Amino acid sequence: MKTRLPFLLCLIVFILMLLGIALPLRGAGAQGFITATPGPDGRILYTVVAGDNCGQVALLHGITVPQLRQLNARLDQDCTLTVGQQLVVGVASNEPTAGPAPTLPAATITPTPVSGTTEVCILLFDDMNGDTLRQENELGIEGGAVSLTNLNGSYSQTQNTVSAVDPDTSEPVRTCFVDVPGGEYNISMAVPDAYNPTRSVNHTLTVKAGDRAEIGFSAQSKTITVSETTETQGGGKSSLLGIVGILLLLGGVGLGYYAYRSGQPKSKLKDSPLMKR
Repeated sequence: MKTRLPFLLCLIVFILMLLGIALPLRGAGAQGFITATPGPDGRILYTVVAGDNCGQVALLHGITVPQLRQLNARLDQDCTLTVGQQLVVGVASNEPTAGPAPTLPAATITPTPVSGTTEVCILLFDDMNGDTLRQENELGIEGGAVSLTNLNGSYSQTQNTVSAVDPDTSEPVRTCFVDVPGGEYNISMAVPDAYNPTRSVNHTLTVKAGDRAEIGFSAQSKTITVSETTETQGGGKSSLLGIVGILLLLGGVGLGYYAYRSGQPKSKLKDSPLMKR
């Protein structure tokens, strides 16, 4: 009798334990338990239903109560659950599955535009005869200051003129501005103190990339007198013109005398001293 009593007590306790596990499982099944799907962040969530406790939720998802507490730090000491509360019951791996490497499009090379430049060459020549046109014997003047300035202010340079002669062409060497960006420019010339300009000392110029522009300025020495300038311009023609003028004058006098004689009567001509001779 004493042996049966402990056996019966153990059997009753075992049956009660089975009933304690089976009833919650049945209730969970009646509520329609569905295995949760991991969210975008990899967490697996479970929504608490009526009759749930931490032990049941942990058992349903194959984890322990301490793990459930670790996943849900907001649970109180008594592990109190409320209906509709969401619990984290697991974390799925969120690593993407390696797939084929994407094919990158071929690189497109866009050429970098190159801003073209131009060259502007200036000549200040000795205008000895003052006609503003350069003759073969009128060479460059040294010491003039010429400035080239873009009207938008992006470029401005100044150089001095020279009097050298190119031995290959026998032409005066010009003062050149190189690598000048295309655009509209103002050119100003300051002639040396010993000279007077014979044409405008300012010039507006529009240049395009790849062009080569040549601009001429002229000046005359202050030591040249007006008579020298006249002689230079006329040369040996002045003497010839004087002789021709005298001959024309004499011819005119002769024609006047002939006309006068032709108009006189013959009787007067006979009485004329000249006819008596």
